[in-house]
Amino acid sequence: MTLSGDLLIGGANVRGAAAAFSATNPANGETMEPNFTGATREQVEQAAALAWDAFPVYKETSLEDRARFLEAIADGILAIGDELVLRALDETGLPRGRIEGERARTVGQLRLFAKEVRDGAFQELRFDPADVDRKPVAKPDLRLRNIALGPVAIFGASNFPLAFSVAGGDTASALAAGCPVIVKAHSAHPGTSALVGKAVVDAVAACGLPSGTFALLFDAGFEVGQTLVADHRIRAVGFTGSRRGGTALMKIASERKQPIPVYAEMSSINPVILYPNALLSRGAEVGRSFAASLTLGAGQFCTNPGLIIAIEGAGLDAFVDSAAAALAEAPAQTMLTGSICDAYRKGVARLASSPAVSQVSAGKDGTAHQASAALFQTTAASFLANQELQEEVFGAAGLIVRCSDHDDLRRVVESLEGQLTIALHVDAEDVVAAAQMIPQLELLAGRLLVNGFGTGVEVSPAMVHGGPYPATSDGRSTSVGTLAIYRFLRPVSYQDFPADLLPAPLMNSNSAARV
Repeated sequence: MTLSGDLLIGGANVRGAAAAFSATNPANGETMEPNFTGATREQVEQAAALAWDAFPVYKETSLEDRARFLEAIADGILAIGDELVLRALDETGLPRGRIEGERARTVGQLRLFAKEVRDGAFQELRFDPADVDRKPVAKPDLRLRNIALGPVAIFGASNFPLAFSVAGGDTASALAAGCPVIVKAHSAHPGTSALVGKAVVDAVAACGLPSGTFALLFDAGFEVGQTLVADHRIRAVGFTGSRRGGTALMKIASERKQPIPVYAEMSSINPVILYPNALLSRGAEVGRSFAASLTLGAGQFCTNPGLIIAIEGAGLDAFVDSAAAALAEAPAQTMLTGSICDAYRKGVARLASSPAVSQVSAGKDGTAHQASAALFQTTAASFLANQELQEEVFGAAGLIVRCSDHDDLRRVVESLEGQLTIALHVDAEDVVAAAQMIPQLELLAGRLLVNGFGTGVEVSPAMVHGGPYPATSDGRSTSVGTLAIYRFLRPVSYQDFPADLLPAPLMNSNSAARV
């Protein structure tokens, strides 16, 4: 497919009328063809108007038709073939195995949501029949279903060019719910976005859906995103990115005449708590595993472990020595964009210059476009006294907090902000102490795990990829797994409706339902 650099609005290529920009290969700094043109305010409004017109039709599509649409998108992405992989490689600097794995995850998510749609349980149909003989007041007939919120604005993520992008989890769950989607592509990988966007547009046409069911917009700045979130026809937002970006969108959404939910995944340092007996029995092994998880994907996953909390002792020393040795051999890695790499280096320099922190290890040097891993340590008292030590450094940087005892460890945990994940490393002798901590950890994170690290998010009905602020803007939801569909639904109750006015799913009270 020849990339045109155009927007996709109403099922057609539309030349943007705002400023043009190009993708940059992060491995060498070279710009890539073609130029992509940004959308104007008028073009954003055109996409929103088409999505609004499509909404009443799309939200009432049969479950089978909607499921087939999601599967058609998945088939279309695979049909792009190696062209998609090669473009993503050039735009992200990620290894081929990572891109191919992410493509498989993207396709798998779409098919998982197709299965969820066919099952239909997300509608939560409820029937409570009338009782005209009830005294003193007759009981009405009540029926309930979940309906789609309306058109949704999705923001492509920098660190997942496929799985959290144009047809990623946010888009898949919104479309599964019955919501038209407008995607604001990430400017770091516009070619990858355009290829996937064309697959979605083709699936819209092949399935006979309204052309406004999907649109893809480009912009090198912030105006398109801000305009989208402010548009009265947009009824929810999905975002993965920085805390600053997420809170800016939340502010716009809250100041609308009709405020809307913003589901933003923003910031997490993913603490790992190492218990004494686990460290004594396998501290060196855990140290090596930590180093591998920290540096995975150049530390650019949402769930890389950035904070280690442990009690002083020989086991912790063994962990530190092992992790330091492994990181010293870690090669420098290309980061997703030049700006991300610069921000990472500044974050590492900030930690290195702090009088409360000492550096434990650093990875090997690389090119001007690469970043090296870094590991630091501090005391519990210093960590508690310096709020900035909790700030996320997006990349392969870790901080060890050395605690004097269990009370120290508890105080450090209590000081933490909301997180996506918290991992515990325990042996049998640590279980009693760990069990006392679980209620506190449940208040801090969306996913708790034992004897592992948070990298590797299984797409599953039982997965939660979310957590209390600032991990996400709404800790009641998830952006991964089938539960994500509920972000884009709301309940409606129908009282004493005659049969010819009832929505089709509520016609048959003998169907699977709860009363």
